Amino acid sequence: MTRTYLLIALGGALGSVARAWGSALALRLAGAGFPLGTIAINVLGSFVIGLFAARAGTSDDLRAFVMVGICGGFTTFSSFSLQTLELLQAGRVLAAMGNVALSVALCLLAVAAGHAAGGGGG
Repeated sequence: MTRTYLLIALGGALGSVARAWGSALALRLAGAGFPLGTIAINVLGSFVIGLFAARAGTSDDLRAFVMVGICGGFTTFSSFSLQTLELLQAGRVLAAMGNVALSVALCLLAVAAGHAAGGGGG
């Protein structure tokens, strides 16, 4: 158990640094007009978590390192995407749509509330 948590921590550190590097690179390449870096990171993280979720025979430690650690540090959007896919695969289309709508709406409201609480304008 301790080994798994250490692997998750290492993966989280690597994922966080990769996100910072990727965001900075995208900002230099594409500018600040649209969050292309964030979208790219979220799409890549979603791809990676989907890849490892589907791979049979992958060790629990490697899955924890990549799926919880790296993807968790890189983006939590990958977990949201996997959960939505699993709902769709289970035939729960309305639940999947609800997950998407609630996640986007509530996260947008939360970021607006945090921005306001932090003294941000408009």
